[in-house]
Amino acid sequence: MIQFDRASRWYGQVIGVNDVSFQIGPGVTALLGQNGAGKSTMMRMITGQLRPTTGSVQVFGEDPFANPHVYAKLGYCPDIDNFPEHLSGRQFVYRMGRMMGIPHEQARDRTEAMLDMVGMADRANKSIKGYSKGMRQRIKLAQAMIHNPDMLLLDEPLNGLDPVGRREFMDVLGHLAAQGKGILVSSHILFEVEQMTSSILILHRGRLLASGDLRAIRELIDRYPHRIRISTDQPRDVASRLIRLPFVLSAEVAPNNDSVEVQTREPDQFYDALPNLALDENLRVFGFESPDNNLESVFRYLVEV
Repeated sequence: MIQFDRASRWYGQVIGVNDVSFQIGPGVTALLGQNGAGKSTMMRMITGQLRPTTGSVQVFGEDPFANPHVYAKLGYCPDIDNFPEHLSGRQFVYRMGRMMGIPHEQARDRTEAMLDMVGMADRANKSIKGYSKGMRQRIKLAQAMIHNPDMLLLDEPLNGLDPVGRREFMDVLGHLAAQGKGILVSSHILFEVEQMTSSILILHRGRLLASGDLRAIRELIDRYPHRIRISTDQPRDVASRLIRLPFVLSAEVAPNNDSVEVQTREPDQFYDALPNLALDENLRVFGFESPDNNLESVFRYLVEV
């Protein structure tokens, strides 16, 4: 659906996006980066608001810049709020549908369907000026979906949503992805993105540091051994047994003696060996987890490299 081929965007002497290449298809993909990383510039290039200074951007096989044919297939939720405050949510979504060329009756039906989908049907008659941040985010998603686009671009969509609202929002995105929609979510809320998808693009200072599956990216960061934390009431016995394994680099007992943290460069071998070792050596292991198998650690490692 979206393809960048060595695309760069310069603002005078300032680099917005620098020599970026990737492809995005159906499903949810997360675009991650700190403030100033180039996320908004990339979104504007995809939506045809900016042209690349060098390289190319293709959306559905076409140049998106000033291209209504591409716009008809895109739904966009910008990070800023710029509503006609005097309208109700229902009026706003309906009018956006009409602006997309949807006939009156169909636009009315689609409006009701989208308001119901985002959980705003019972509040949509209120004026937008009285909406909370979370309500505005829901209405933005409704208007982005009114014309049934093939690709959704969501810039910081979880901002302002309470925990229940965030869960509901993510459920809606999951439902849309299951229908074959492409969804690009720009966010800095790492643990919530991790619940939505394992497909990520990581930007840092305009450059694409990594793209693809979260676990595969983590396995490529050879500079940092994989950490695994094992819960046990026999930490010293467990540590002494584990350190003998040829693929274990270190085994450290926690200060409160309730766990052991292991470092290994072969996590798959370790996970295969641990159950048999616990049974053969009669070790009491209550559970294990990896503090490295999460988006925050991957992001930190890549930025530090």
